[in-house]
Amino acid sequence: MIPLLTPARPAYLHVVRASAWYDLVVTAGFATPWTYALVHQALSSLGDTLGMGHLPELDPVQTLYANLMGSVVVVWAVLRIVRPLPEHGLFDGVARTLFATWQAYALTHGAMRLLWLFFVVEVVFGVVQLAPWWRYRRTDRVDASAGPADGRPHLAGSQ
Repeated sequence: MIPLLTPARPAYLHVVRASAWYDLVVTAGFATPWTYALVHQALSSLGDTLGMGHLPELDPVQTLYANLMGSVVVVWAVLRIVRPLPEHGLFDGVARTLFATWQAYALTHGAMRLLWLFFVVEVVFGVVQLAPWWRYRRTDRVDASAGPADGRPHLAGSQ
């Protein structure tokens, strides 16, 4: 499936939009202190029920960081839903690589094992969004007319 997916194809933009919808659904509850308290309780209960651990007790600093992350991810998700661009998939893939890295770090330092579910989704969406760029770069399909004026390569066939 990935070889058929290139940044210039409409199918790639469907992936960008699908990852945005996932982000919106999963992180919207983190965006406010009131909704985060509910998400925190639900995740802790689910983790306990599945035997995968629970979150630490809710505190103002944890809530602040959850709200900051939720707010930024919600805005980023809405941008990708409203105006998905190939470059958004590239940047989202990079962001998912960072998120997955920090999730792996947390998991190796005792975070609740329920985090594995989110980690897997981050890795899958990251690979699906970055692999076409890697393939695209390797086939040298960047338009030669791109230059320092616009600061980014033009995708062949996207004009």
